[in-house]
Amino acid sequence: MISELKPYPNYKNSGLPWLGKMPVQWSLKRGKSILERIDKRSTTGGEELLTVSSAKGVVPRRNATVTMFKAKTYRGYKLCWPGDLAINSLWAWGGGLGVSRYHGIISTAYGVYRVRSTAPIIPPFVHEFVRSSPFNWELHVRSKGIWISRLQLTDGAFLDAPFVLPPPDEQAAIVRFLDHANGKIERAIRAKRKLVALLNEQKQAIIHRAVTRGLDPAVKLKPSGIPWLGDVPEHWQVRRFKTLVCRIDQGVSPLAEGFLADGTSWGVLKAGCVNHGVFRETEHKRLAKGFEIDPAIIVWAGDVLISRACGSPKLVGSVGRVPSLSYRLILSDKTFRPIFHQFVDVDFAVYAMNSRYYRDQVEQAISGAEGLANNLPISSLRSFTFALPPAAEARRIAVQLQEILHQSNTSITRIEREIALLREYRTTLTADVVTGKLDVRAAVKHLPAESDDGRPPTWEEEEQDTAETAVPQEEETDE
Repeated sequence: MISELKPYPNYKNSGLPWLGKMPVQWSLKRGKSILERIDKRSTTGGEELLTVSSAKGVVPRRNATVTMFKAKTYRGYKLCWPGDLAINSLWAWGGGLGVSRYHGIISTAYGVYRVRSTAPIIPPFVHEFVRSSPFNWELHVRSKGIWISRLQLTDGAFLDAPFVLPPPDEQAAIVRFLDHANGKIERAIRAKRKLVALLNEQKQAIIHRAVTRGLDPAVKLKPSGIPWLGDVPEHWQVRRFKTLVCRIDQGVSPLAEGFLADGTSWGVLKAGCVNHGVFRETEHKRLAKGFEIDPAIIVWAGDVLISRACGSPKLVGSVGRVPSLSYRLILSDKTFRPIFHQFVDVDFAVYAMNSRYYRDQVEQAISGAEGLANNLPISSLRSFTFALPPAAEARRIAVQLQEILHQSNTSITRIEREIALLREYRTTLTADVVTGKLDVRAAVKHLPAESDDGRPPTWEEEEQDTAETAVPQEEETDE
């Protein structure tokens, strides 16, 4: 059905660089003619606490990964109702906006806007349009500031932006079509995520067995004396992590921009650079020119990195090794780099730090339960217990694990790429539909009355992601 979509019969020039031609029956209006600014405050602070995610739009805080501290009181926070558009003014250009489906309160740093009663536009279409990639051009150029990470979109700048206005029946058709298409795409993504989860469970079982029992199934065992470790080969040692390392490095938290480093600049790693045991060098922010680089915290190929702090407790303590580098990077204050003694096989150590018994120790060490309180203290890390085979045996185990896990890792990489392509396709499809490059009017007539899983259709499918929320949040204070 989607492949059969065609352009509209007739177009006219819009005069906008990001829009180009638009259907002849569509019009353009300034935001101020269809939206009004709302600023109503909570008197108790007891309403549902909402936040804005670049991936999901406006969602309850309890359903989101948010890296900030709790405020002592939420009295005076802005009220938001279903159908209201909420914008994180400091991250509008990064996708921090969306129409709410909830009644609740949001930070005073956010803007809240409501469709005027006389405006010929429906909130669900506003949601799809303002979060589309073409309109993001307007959000970029209208957000002003010295640093990219602090660009701010003012009320006046946003309300002066042009909005496309299809006829109301076409707006409804567009929303209906995108609900259906997004639902199918999201179900495909969820199915692929489940497969990745199963493959990761299989990997965990293989790794745990190898780093606690070795390769010989008939090896004699001895009690380790550690509940979460159990029995280990009798010729292995049980040692504290502090005895395996010369030192543990930690980086800094400099002011950085929301772009990747280039050939003339440096980047600082983000907390998620080793999520799920895989190093991702693009998880960094560009440092300002002139920042003095400390050679002691430069990242090198072969380094082992540990996530010290993260918004999600499931990601704290994640460990990965840097295979190669295309960027010049430094450690952040949320990243540890252990420097191992020469008698330790580093590859074996990384496998051990991706095992269940290591994870058990991390979970016991994590302090707090929300936001940046999810922190792995260096004192706890140094006290962790590891089962260590002789160096030659450790090397054999690491080599064999690499061979055994190659197929699983290849499959996971392929599936994750398929997920990325599905997301890219969804972004492109939404952009083409809300800007009139594709006509969905005929296709909507053949859609089922209910979604494929039996639920009534909604105008947005919420995507549940295990990665960190991409929208940086302002730190909460008592107001």
